[in-house]
Formats: sequence, C-alpha cells, structure tokens
Amino acid sequence: MSLWLALTAMVAWLLADTDLASPNPWRELTAMGRGLLMPTVADWGQWLSAIGMTLAFALQAIALAALVGFVLALVWHRRWVRWLAALARSVHEVFWALLFIQVLGLSTGAGLLALFLPYAGTLAKIYGEQLQESDPRPVQALTLSTRAGLSYFLYCRLPLVWAGFGHYTRYRLECALRSSVVLGFIGLPTLGYFLETALREGDYASASALLYALIALVFSLKLWLNRWGFVLALSLSLWWFPPAVHWQPGLLAQFAQDLIPAPLRLDLNAEQAMAWLKALLTQALDGSWHTLVLAQVVVAATGLLALLAMPLNSPQMLPGWARWAGDGLLIVVRSLPEYLLNFIGLICLGPSMLPAMIAMSLHNGAIIAHLLGQHSGELPEAAMHSGATDRFFYHLLPRLYRQFLAYLLYRWEIIVRETAMLGVLGIPTLGFYIDSAFERLAFDVALLLILVSSLMTLGADSLSRWLRSHLALKTTPESE
Repeated sequence: MSLWLALTAMVAWLLADTDLASPNPWRELTAMGRGLLMPTVADWGQWLSAIGMTLAFALQAIALAALVGFVLALVWHRRWVRWLAALARSVHEVFWALLFIQVLGLSTGAGLLALFLPYAGTLAKIYGEQLQESDPRPVQALTLSTRAGLSYFLYCRLPLVWAGFGHYTRYRLECALRSSVVLGFIGLPTLGYFLETALREGDYASASALLYALIALVFSLKLWLNRWGFVLALSLSLWWFPPAVHWQPGLLAQFAQDLIPAPLRLDLNAEQAMAWLKALLTQALDGSWHTLVLAQVVVAATGLLALLAMPLNSPQMLPGWARWAGDGLLIVVRSLPEYLLNFIGLICLGPSMLPAMIAMSLHNGAIIAHLLGQHSGELPEAAMHSGATDRFFYHLLPRLYRQFLAYLLYRWEIIVRETAMLGVLGIPTLGFYIDSAFERLAFDVALLLILVSSLMTLGADSLSRWLRSHLALKTTPESE
C-alpha cells in the first residue's frame, strides 16, 4: 500500500506543473515576516465585525446542521438518506455558495446555506454510524418490555453516543470556522474577505492582525465551547447577525431554467449540441485529470509530513513544555484553511501547482500528526531505554503505522474535494472550469462540472473505505 502510494505520487509529480514562477519569493516572504511581527488594526469596527460574522456563520450553520443531521441519523438505515447525505457533503461549500449567490445574492443566508448543507451531510453520516456501532451490551443487560419507541431511544440508546456526538460536533465547529473564512474570498463579509484585500494590496501588517484573530478564535474554543457557552454565543450571533437574503421571486425560476443543459434549453441543432458536449467533456476530463494528479502528490506529501511532525505532539518523544509548544504549532497550522495558505503561496511562488501542494500537505499533515501524537501517549513505554531516533523507528512507528494509513486514506476523500475547489484560484483543476462557467453565466455547465467533482469525491470515499476494510486498518494504536 505504502509503495503504491509512493510510486503513483512520483509519477504524478513528474506530470504536475511545479514551476517556480516568482523570480524572488524571498522578497515577499520577508515582507510577510515583517507583517507578522507588526500586526496592525486600521479599523477596529471592521475588524470586530469580520470576527463576529465569521463566528456567526459557523455557529448558525453547525447548529442547523447538527439538528438536521441528528434527524437524518435516526433513519440512517434507509438507503436514500445515505445517498442524500453523501451528495450534500461531496459538494464543496464554495461550490454551494457560488450556486446560492446566484439566487440569494451576496447575503448571509447564502453563506449559511452553503455551510449548512455539507456539514449536515457529514454530521448525519457520523451520528448515524455512531448509533449503529454503539456497544449493544449495556442495553442487552436490561430487562425491557420493549426495545422500540421514544423512551427506549432517549434513555437507552442516546446516552451511549451522546458524548461522541458532542465531541465530533465541537470538532466540526472548528472546521466551520475555517470554511467561514474561505467564503470571504468569494465575497461574503467574513475574515477571508478582508484577508484577501489586505494580501492583494501587500498590506501584510493588516493581514497578520486578521490571521491572529482567526487563530485566537480556534484556540479560544476550548475555553468557552460547552453547552451553555454554545447556546449563549448562538443567541448573540442570531441577534447581531441574523440570516438575511436578497430574495427576488423571479430569479429562482430564471436560474432553474438556466441550469437545464443548453442543447435542451435552447433547442440547438445536432452540430451545435455536439460542439457544446465536446467543450463540456474537454473541460471535465482536463479538470479531473489535474485534480487527480495534484491530489495524489498531496496525499503522499501529507503522509510524509505527518510522520515527520508526529513527534511534536508525542509525550514519548518530547518533554512537557516542548510538546506543548510543538502541539501548539500543529494546531496553528491546521487552523489555517488550505485556501488561505494556497493564496499566500501563489503570492510568493507564482501560479503553478506547487503552492497548492505545499498548502494542502501542511494543513492535512498537521491534522494527522496531531492525532498520531495523541495516540502515541496511549502506547506503553519502550521496554528498553533508547535514543529518540530508535524509539521513533522501532517502537512508535510500527505500532502507529496502520492507524497512520487509516487516517491518510480518510483524508484522501477530503484532499480530492479540496483539490477540485482550489481551481477557483487559477489551478487547472475542476474548480477552475466551474468558476469560469459561473463567470460566463453558463450555469448548466457549472452544475454538470460540480456533479463531476461530486462523483470524484464519492469515488475516492468508496475506494478509501474499501481499502481500509480490505487491509483491516484499525483506528486504535497497536499495543502489542
């Protein structure tokens, strides 16, 4: 498995565009470094409003997604529910936003719906699987007259999974914060909107202040994110930033009509229809090919970075203060959205696939390294005293490797999904052609390309699940 990943990644690297287009990347990096040391807030009202809007989008979307996801999880055994949830989460929130903006305008309602749909699909899947996989023995030990009904669910089944629901929902709120920032890059007034402006203008001091605000938001979740903290923050967000839409009744009907493929909508003749279809297939094939090439390099680079960075959060590799600093670095890196890292990379390195490779590998590698480091703490100490290198290669790595592969395969689906979306920044993946179709108001082409992107994500998810099952990869560390 590892050899196959490495070989395909090497081939993909040879096929990818990895040119360093910028003549002097160190000049921009130096300027960014100065900005990081001297963060500046020019307009405190605007800065606080952007933070509030970012948090409001995430809170409102997760609250709604958790509610809908919970309801869908109750009927997770139905195939149509699983398909519906899979379709919702396979489309990136940026693509959902581009669709909703056509009907609802650049409104808070459009942003809320764009975040809600994929997160509802994801939470429905996780809640449903947790309910199905919950330990049946506590319930079997009870003498019950019936094993159905609301009381049975509330008092017997729900308590077994409630803590897991809460833990995963809190993690998804952190993800929603990142997604909320990314929506700013397409025009919604979150931190991303002002970050893009500051970065484009070379105002790195202002960009740094916004970046620190995002990191502080993620770190602060541990301090206030409990049941009452969530309810209070959600209430305040609904009061200060209530969802709103710029609704025009005739616009939905017109947009729905524009989604019908042009040969059917415009009654094109056979020659014109073939030309339309040929252009569509060319874009779909080219975008899919570049999406696969980029994703494969990123998967391998993510794995390598995760293994190299894992000791930063391992209690068996670093003492208390050093591990605290190392894990803090990993959390900072994973807090930054791939879209933002790629945008910064494009400024420094110029247009090619190289910035996207670095951005996604850093983000995903930090996530896996953080998890592996945590799990290394569950392993027994090495039987014999040894140096750090021997302890890593002969004690930790063999016991965590199967879990490492499980995490890497899980991230494969996410990497394919993100790779397709990053085309919005000019990389020739599917997102590039989708964004171009929206700019040309060719909504039928955009919708069909979004469906192609969705199918690629679902295909990667299916293959990943099959490989994890076929290889019997465990999600718990090997202790023997």
